[in-house]
Amino acid sequence: MKKRLIIIISAVAVIATVYSCKKKFMEKLPQGVYDLASLTNKKGVDGMLINAYATLDGIQDQQNGGASNWLWGSIRGGDAYKGTEPTDMVDANPTMRFELLPSTGQIPNKWNAIWDGVGGANLVLKIAPLATDISAADAKQIIAEARFIRGFMLFEGKKAFGNIPYIDETVTDFKVPNFTGSAYVNIWPQIEADLKFAYDNLDETRPHKGRANKWAGAAFLAKAYMFQNKFAEAKALFDLIIANGKNSQGVKYDLTPNYHTSFRVTTENNQETVFSIQASYGDGANTNGNYDNTLNYPHGGSATTEKPGACCGFFQPSQNLVNSYRTTAAGLPMPTTYNDVNVTSDELLASTDAFTPYAGTVDPRLDWTVGRRGIPYYDWGIHPGRNWIRKVDYGGPYSPKKNTYYKADIGSLAGTVGWGFANNALNYTPMRFADVLLMAAEAEIEVGSLATARTYINRVRTRAAASPVLNGGVDAANYVISIYPVDFADKAEARTAVRFERKLELGMEGHRFFDLVRWGIADVVLNTEYFPKEGLRRVEALGGSVFTKNKHEYLPIPEFAITASIKDGAPTLKQNPGY
Repeated sequence: MKKRLIIIISAVAVIATVYSCKKKFMEKLPQGVYDLASLTNKKGVDGMLINAYATLDGIQDQQNGGASNWLWGSIRGGDAYKGTEPTDMVDANPTMRFELLPSTGQIPNKWNAIWDGVGGANLVLKIAPLATDISAADAKQIIAEARFIRGFMLFEGKKAFGNIPYIDETVTDFKVPNFTGSAYVNIWPQIEADLKFAYDNLDETRPHKGRANKWAGAAFLAKAYMFQNKFAEAKALFDLIIANGKNSQGVKYDLTPNYHTSFRVTTENNQETVFSIQASYGDGANTNGNYDNTLNYPHGGSATTEKPGACCGFFQPSQNLVNSYRTTAAGLPMPTTYNDVNVTSDELLASTDAFTPYAGTVDPRLDWTVGRRGIPYYDWGIHPGRNWIRKVDYGGPYSPKKNTYYKADIGSLAGTVGWGFANNALNYTPMRFADVLLMAAEAEIEVGSLATARTYINRVRTRAAASPVLNGGVDAANYVISIYPVDFADKAEARTAVRFERKLELGMEGHRFFDLVRWGIADVVLNTEYFPKEGLRRVEALGGSVFTKNKHEYLPIPEFAITASIKDGAPTLKQNPGY
């Protein structure tokens, strides 16, 4: 069952009647405030837990706070431009250009969403032990789920801001420092502890889709290890997950037969789903439908062409990402030469002009990830090019695809709501089994077997090869993709292969920038591969952009947060280096 509604827990207001001197006084509790007694029961605690899950998609009416990280992970990593036009969501412009300041808008949305999630989980952890009608078995699962959510959100905070404090359910003074003496605090041990508790205590199967299970805890714990280069610890967990892992409905993990299955609302929550943030449509709450991606649909301008969404042309795939899907004649990737030739676009053409799509060989994942002229866009027909683009010289000629919906979904699974934004029941899945396989391959490269790493990578590539986009029953483009036929020569070659495979497999899913940072190569990739060419392609959007090492790996802590942390005349939060 979909659960994106921020649940308002049912409670009955207590009316106290007091008689004094023959006068009758009535005291009413403030509306929207619940007394402790109304929450310290199974129903109240479960409502709070559902509310904690709801925070994973961000805060209502605050864009870019959710875990999809389309702005913070994909755009900063070069998967996409902000898109639309320069005057729309202007606070996002310095994000893609790495010109952020502690006062820049949008940053508080991510900060607030993280601590909203941590606070929601902590509330469950604080209240659950007080309930007397919860069995020991149920209490164990509730506590483990809450700690999973807290660990997940603190992981989000660590990825985005780096130097954040640790706040658990025992904290009453929330002005918690993020540094002691001259050193920032390290909260990785607490993140690990929360995720390990989830792994150790959660059942394999859960009563509802979207609930974290044992293996979700294991996967995110292993990912936390990867961010710290603890490859041996991560490999041990990946071995268990790959051999024994099951989704929350008890289905053994595997790749779906078709790449697109995990991005189709009617086939989500499948054997590839390790953990998915649930979305819904038609439940009366306009913000439950993949709200984090509300603005990320083809725009259409004044054209009358039918298309998904009503607004707003954000999150347009970059030419760099599109070029990455070029393959050799033998079907292998081109990790060092992919950007030497452009996949042909219709950037200089109107939708009424003749256009011939790129004839070179490409990976079919290109056309499940990117909407481009001349290729089917789900069941909406052939992507028409300019008619779906808001300002082509600024945002480029391409449309996002993985977050959008089918025309057949309208009315039951998607539609236009509120002021005219799209509401879509498609989940966002921050952990797919393909992600697990590729991280496992990385761990194998560092502390295990290069042959095993190739096996994992080839599993992902084999599925991609079986996933062409069809146009009238035939391949829509010249798809040629193959597996790596021989073992990698050394670790360096293997690292290049798996890192590029993550770019191809996980494109537009919010991971790229965080991968570049954990590999320690963000400055090299962005300053030598991305900005030099993209700054010329998108002069207004990216011209002159530079990534500064040892600064831009993390967002600045919002100015308001530092001001609000002042205690005894001094802030308890210390700004990140360089800001």
